[in-house]
Amino acid sequence: MNTFNKLWGVVTPAEAQAKIEEQRAVLNGKTPENLEEQAISLVGTDIYEKLIKDYTEKQWGKPTTELPAFIIRRLPVRLTYDNNYFNDTYQGIPIGGYTQIVEKMLDHENIDVETNVDFFANKEQYMKDFPKIVFTGMIDEFFDYKLGELEYRSLHFENETLDMENYQGNAVVNYTDAETPYTRIIEHKHFEFGSQAKTIITKEHSKTWEKGDEPYYPVNNDRNNHLYKSYKKLADEQGNVIFGGRLGHYRYYDMHQVIGAALQCVRNELD
Repeated sequence: MNTFNKLWGVVTPAEAQAKIEEQRAVLNGKTPENLEEQAISLVGTDIYEKLIKDYTEKQWGKPTTELPAFIIRRLPVRLTYDNNYFNDTYQGIPIGGYTQIVEKMLDHENIDVETNVDFFANKEQYMKDFPKIVFTGMIDEFFDYKLGELEYRSLHFENETLDMENYQGNAVVNYTDAETPYTRIIEHKHFEFGSQAKTIITKEHSKTWEKGDEPYYPVNNDRNNHLYKSYKKLADEQGNVIFGGRLGHYRYYDMHQVIGAALQCVRNELD
């Protein structure tokens, strides 16, 4: 409601809903087939143009008319004055951050950690040596791109240390305009309410993935989803390999969904 109030001057949920319904009329009752249409159906044309269109195209490198509708369904729409981004009852991050919780999970006598190892340099040997492999890399790379390459988005991070206690007053600020080259600025100290004299910020730039880059997001348009289904059939034939994560499942997961999928995988394996 705070957004609707600032944009339209409306005060009540009924007024905001009426404004959205008025702007939805441009769809003429059509079922949304792409991200643009889905966004307009959720929040109307004004908010779509001001807050969604440019940011989304910057993030994904494609027009919103070419992106699937489901991407924007992650956007919570509330007719309340609740400024939280998520609707979940419990929200937070691990104490000490994700690095610390992962380190604790790996700190076990039966677990050896090796970093900077090229799995594909010794793939055949690994497949022979281990009865079960969990693979969370790119599924098309696992099969040597034999059916063609899937598309991914990568990121470039620009870090700065600033001689001030507080730069933006929040952990994450998104930049929804087309002119700003980065999608958001992260000020790390606010995740754990730091009191350091200086602050570190990271400007996050979205870019097309190329070989040698770190892949972050699958691009789930029709072409890629169809190709993934073909790779999924090959994956299902790999009896000793469990594919998982955003890259292995070729799916845009949020953190809680990744954890949920991992727990379900364990249940499937142990049942």
